[in-house]
Amino acid sequence: MFTKKILVAVFFLSCWSAFSQLSFGDSKKINDNWKFNLQDISDAKNTAFDDSNWQKVNVPHDWSVKGQLSPTLASCTGYLPGGIAWYRKSINIPQSKSGEKVYLYFEGVYNRSEVFINGHSLGKRPNGYISFAYDATAYVKFGAENTIAVRVDHSQSADSRWYSGSGIYRDVWVVYANPVHIAQWGVYAYPEVKKGTGTLNVEVEVENGSASKSTLTVVNELISKEGKSVAKTSNKIEVTANTNGKIATKLQVKNPKLWDLDNPNLYQLKTTVFKDGKEIDQTFTKTGFRKFTFDANNGFALNDKWMKMKGVCLHHDAGVLGSAVPREVWESRLKTLKEIGVNAIRTSHNPQAPDFYELCDELGLLVLNEAYDEWEFPKRKWMTGWNVGTPEFQGSFDIFADWAEKDLEDFVRRDRNHLSVFGWSIGNEVDYPNDPYSHPVLDKGKDGFGQAAYGGYKKDAPDAMRLGAIAKRLVAAVKKYDKSRPTTAGLAGVAMSNETEYPGALDITGYNYTESKYLSDHKKYPNRVIFGSENVHDMEPWLAVKNNKHIFGQFLWTGIDYLGESGSWPSRGFYSGLVDFAGIIKPRGYFRQSLWSDKPMTYIGTYPLKDEKEVSKDAWPIWNYNSGATIRVVCYTNAAKARLELNGKVVGDTKSYDEKTGIIYWDIPFTSGKLEAIGLSNDNKEVSRYAITSTEQPVELTIADKNITIAKDKGVAKIMVQLKDEKGLQVMLSDNEVTCTISGPGVLLGLEAGNNSDMTDYTDNVHRVFHGQIAAYIQATGEAQPIKVTFTSQWLKPVEMIINVK
Repeated sequence: MFTKKILVAVFFLSCWSAFSQLSFGDSKKINDNWKFNLQDISDAKNTAFDDSNWQKVNVPHDWSVKGQLSPTLASCTGYLPGGIAWYRKSINIPQSKSGEKVYLYFEGVYNRSEVFINGHSLGKRPNGYISFAYDATAYVKFGAENTIAVRVDHSQSADSRWYSGSGIYRDVWVVYANPVHIAQWGVYAYPEVKKGTGTLNVEVEVENGSASKSTLTVVNELISKEGKSVAKTSNKIEVTANTNGKIATKLQVKNPKLWDLDNPNLYQLKTTVFKDGKEIDQTFTKTGFRKFTFDANNGFALNDKWMKMKGVCLHHDAGVLGSAVPREVWESRLKTLKEIGVNAIRTSHNPQAPDFYELCDELGLLVLNEAYDEWEFPKRKWMTGWNVGTPEFQGSFDIFADWAEKDLEDFVRRDRNHLSVFGWSIGNEVDYPNDPYSHPVLDKGKDGFGQAAYGGYKKDAPDAMRLGAIAKRLVAAVKKYDKSRPTTAGLAGVAMSNETEYPGALDITGYNYTESKYLSDHKKYPNRVIFGSENVHDMEPWLAVKNNKHIFGQFLWTGIDYLGESGSWPSRGFYSGLVDFAGIIKPRGYFRQSLWSDKPMTYIGTYPLKDEKEVSKDAWPIWNYNSGATIRVVCYTNAAKARLELNGKVVGDTKSYDEKTGIIYWDIPFTSGKLEAIGLSNDNKEVSRYAITSTEQPVELTIADKNITIAKDKGVAKIMVQLKDEKGLQVMLSDNEVTCTISGPGVLLGLEAGNNSDMTDYTDNVHRVFHGQIAAYIQATGEAQPIKVTFTSQWLKPVEMIINVK
């Protein structure tokens, strides 16, 4: 389907109902009232085991983030613990379900899990990021209580280069289905758009788990956002006993509404299976028409409009919440990134939770979906700080031979209908020079990122020529279930990989930190589609995208701060995000907004002048210094010009935007008051402004938004608490300790201020603010009653609010 010159694809998104990612049956979440024990207990799988003294938890649950930070633990995973633990839960399977299939579906368990029901093992899944389901029917007691037990083995606590979390950290479902039903992830839909007509190609796989042949009718109906049926087909199929069958059909729509970044138009595909005129299964699939084009010379086009992907890489944690991140938190974070100007996300370096993809579909964000950071050999895992000391080599490499294709196939089948997903990445930096692969080209001197690192060619290291054969295997696994999207990978050792078949196995090729090869490789490999799959925040890498038509975009490392890959203690994680752990835009986020956003904006930050050459993209909006000190004021703006005023008087002459640095700056002596930058058009008309003001000591706590309503069924509120002075100004320099207390049907999930070097206890209700603010995450516990939340701090006026619950 693809050519090296031009890659064109259009397709549909699956997932309308809460559980349509699995695509069959009658399902419900079973997240509440699990028992948990952070020990390895051999008898815990048995029904009669006494778990009455175990801790009660709800899932999603991440036990690592609730542990104590310690310098004795691994820096690579944020100085937090792993271990082995058990979860147990009792569920009633109604007698009315007798004769149906019963499945248990887990969206993610980190890691090396084994699931039991009534003492019987249903299976093991070592990959902690892959969703999976087990048929439990043979061991179910209908009309009685059934015991689910899950063993989670994260004893290799340093098996990742970043924070992974531990436990059942995503949703769990029980699914009831007719023995004849739509197969797991069995609906696959993708469109073609030609001359104003959209053709939806649909495949439906049906599983016959009965002992006799079934004659079935499969009906597919496409429904508009307004609820109007716009196309419908019906297909007959015979499926023999204990086998699967498949139908293929087409639905045509005149002038469909296309999905794009500004208008993420979605349709609904209803798929129903009938037997003897009776409905036996049904699933709903969100869907939308769109077209994308990849071209070696012109880059990327969405719906025939050429554009740049302004992307960020994202890990899956959320600071104090660890890897058990509620949907509401992801929604808030993604909206913030889109406000900055981000239009694409790279899931670094593993599949994310289903909620994440659904939100990207709904908000209008492109997704590069990535599967692996490690293949057949382990990478370095730093223990005492990123690139510090002696690394260790735990990892997931030991499961690669047996699980690589299976995991990748399930990854693709689960997410292949998400409209937001534009490509499949089979690996990240698996070609990093001598970590682990090596090649004689490394002795030829520095050529791109890291080519001369770690001593040049190492003949005893794994041979880089192996990369091509492995890549071909993985690409084949992807294309087995989806030929509508390109395959890719993030190459770190581009010069080394160019000596192998690895890049040639891919449809589009990601370059990590290798902008120096954009032009030379385009000339050498004219049919190769190239993009920046991982990039630093500096101006030069962006100009390499902006000024080269053939480079279709970049993905910054990173969009949001994340736990793990920590520096030497004290350091919780990697602090390179546009947004901090608490979801607050950092100065570099405003700098990126000035480059990427189409909406007029201006921002100023400051720092004492020490180096004439320093023009920082990380200047905080603080205006409190010693009188007369020389302060550099930097302005990030997308206006043509800017001027600076202090207390209403011009202190910084009008300066034009600097195309090379993206920053305007002035050096002025400090005088307290209101400092304000005014963004101007070319004809000197005001288009934007931003002010910062000197502050006094904080006197009170305030809440940014008191009008919050959440769902009674585990809805989550994010409350932003700020410390302000007598003039009502946020005191950026404050770090007071704040206590949160709750009254009513709610629980505190965590307090997060966004401070990377704060290694104090994150498991209680007391924490210090950072830059004058802190976020509190409050979750409803099931009752439609108000939740009262109070925040106090010594010497400051307290604040309280009522969260509405419905």
